[in-house]
Amino acid sequence: MFAETTSASDLNSLRHFLVAEREKTLSDAEWKFRMRGYGFHVKRVSGGVMVARIPQNEVLGCVKM
Repeated sequence: MFAETTSASDLNSLRHFLVAEREKTLSDAEWKFRMRGYGFHVKRVSGGVMVARIPQNEVLGCVKM
């Protein structure tokens, strides 16, 4: 879905995707489970969400939410 090299526009697209998927869920745990199904590991950090691609655990960046 997202290229190996992440640019600002890719992170913006990723943010929209994350927000849309979060709106479909009832809890953070369910949302994180859905994201793992799409191949992303999300972790709440101060100022947003750190997103990594699994299974390589390649950090794509921090997205404000």
